[in-house]
Amino acid sequence: MDLHLKGKIVVVSGSAGKEGSIGETIINRLADEGAIPVLVDRNSRGVGYAEALQKKGIDSLFVQTDVTNPDEMQNAVNKIVEKYGRIDVVINNVGVNDGAGLDATYEEFMNSLKLNVVSYFLLVKFALPYLKESKGNILNIGSKVALTGQGGTSGYAAAKGGVLGLTREWAVDLIQHGIRSNAIIIAECYTPAYEDWIKTVPDGEAVLKKINKSIPFDSRMTTTEEIADTTLFIISDRSSHTTGQFVFVEGGYVHLDRALISDVN
Repeated sequence: MDLHLKGKIVVVSGSAGKEGSIGETIINRLADEGAIPVLVDRNSRGVGYAEALQKKGIDSLFVQTDVTNPDEMQNAVNKIVEKYGRIDVVINNVGVNDGAGLDATYEEFMNSLKLNVVSYFLLVKFALPYLKESKGNILNIGSKVALTGQGGTSGYAAAKGGVLGLTREWAVDLIQHGIRSNAIIIAECYTPAYEDWIKTVPDGEAVLKKINKSIPFDSRMTTTEEIADTTLFIISDRSSHTTGQFVFVEGGYVHLDRALISDVN
């Protein structure tokens, strides 16, 4: 199926994670569809990602940015528009489960909010004039923690709850401009960061096996490719009448009956 993304300027925040991360997978899937991936991230890893795409003949831009800094976010949008003249899609993909719980300081809690939800607001705020021109759309990457809680991560939970609230608010606010706003909700996705965490946990392999068994569909984690494929469909005009929606890509983790969980070792 042609998703009609060829030549679209798609801005992806949090897109310079480790190879195999959700953001990095999304930008490569975008490139496969002929879109122009624009990476916005504070990590200099993005330089290499953009250069790798350019060597393949794929137009791409990396703007190194502290996504919590309003001036840097405004500057990032200015650089994007200076080069391309427009923005067609914004994908907010920043997310760090930083463990800012009830024992965190005020500053730690606020920093979690700035990173995990305020950055979403900033990117959309500054990109909005160009989204209005293109009748583009917004996709926010969310987390099941907003709905289920997790324990010990008040900042991240509050932020991801805010992400879902903003998704619906923007869908209402921007409907008059023909701009769609949706969110993907992820539960357990096996990313490089997840793998790094498992290595720090005592008896990590047993913990990983237990987590996999808790996922009703296939007793396995979601892959980053599955997240990316759903992302591309939602931002495309093949999903042109979908707005204000929370799309769960998580193997039934949040909603399905726990009786479905396999007891097979």
